Amino acid sequence: MPKKVSYNTTSTAGRKRKAEDEEPPPDDRMSTSPSPSLHQRPLPPTRITKRPRPGTSGRPLVLSRLLETLDADSLRNILQTVCQRHPGLGAEIEQTAPRPSVSSTLTVLKTYESALEAAFPFGGNPTSDYAYNRVKPALTNLLDALADFTPHFLPPHEPQASQSFSYLDIATEFIHRLPDWSTFQHRLHKQNAYEEISKAWTLVIQEAAKRAGGIHIQYGGWDQKLTKHNQQSGGKLQEAVDEMCKHLGWMGVQQHPQQYGARPDDLGSVRQELLSGTYGANLPVRVGPW
Repeated sequence: MPKKVSYNTTSTAGRKRKAEDEEPPPDDRMSTSPSPSLHQRPLPPTRITKRPRPGTSGRPLVLSRLLETLDADSLRNILQTVCQRHPGLGAEIEQTAPRPSVSSTLTVLKTYESALEAAFPFGGNPTSDYAYNRVKPALTNLLDALADFTPHFLPPHEPQASQSFSYLDIATEFIHRLPDWSTFQHRLHKQNAYEEISKAWTLVIQEAAKRAGGIHIQYGGWDQKLTKHNQQSGGKLQEAVDEMCKHLGWMGVQQHPQQYGARPDDLGSVRQELLSGTYGANLPVRVGPW
């Protein structure tokens, strides 16, 4: 007979209850498993700050861009107008602006000279009264510029004698090129300019002679250049030449070498030795009581 199979329901039920007892509590399951609410929670929107842009309506240029569009004449006129309205700004501009150099001054003087040449009428006598009346405004501008720039390059405002001599050499050339008018009164402009530039040469020579025994006067051959200017002006710079001769004896010898028994070449070599500091190197040295 087959064996009767019996099922023990009690033991099965016990194993189920034991498995249920071993399951972690609901709170523990939530802590070990990821929460679906974290994935589904929406993030706050990112705020993008937009930079306000100017509108398309017209507006004036900023000052830096406006100054870029101005030429030298316009900028100069604006500065002069502002300084007239606010006098205190003039001194500040003078302290801030760089010192005018000889080359920059030469450029300005050439501009005035070109305007003078362009003002002459075509044809006719260039020294006549008619020509003088046509160019008088341009002539006055050039003469005023010379009168204003010259004191800037004179001592004590200009401490470097070389700068003063360089400017005076250029300024004298401009005076040489001034017209020789037919009328005596019109020629007074040029004569007065020669007198003023001669005084300027004299002042610079006097101040340069006080430094290093006047040896700096010889640097650049200013004695020869001054002599040439005096000859070209018809002796109108004789005052400056006399001052040069007073401080530098060899210049007077150079003009009249025969009366001193010396040749110009010998005098030139002496000057070069004095400038280089080798004068007297080949002379015998006395030893003993003098």
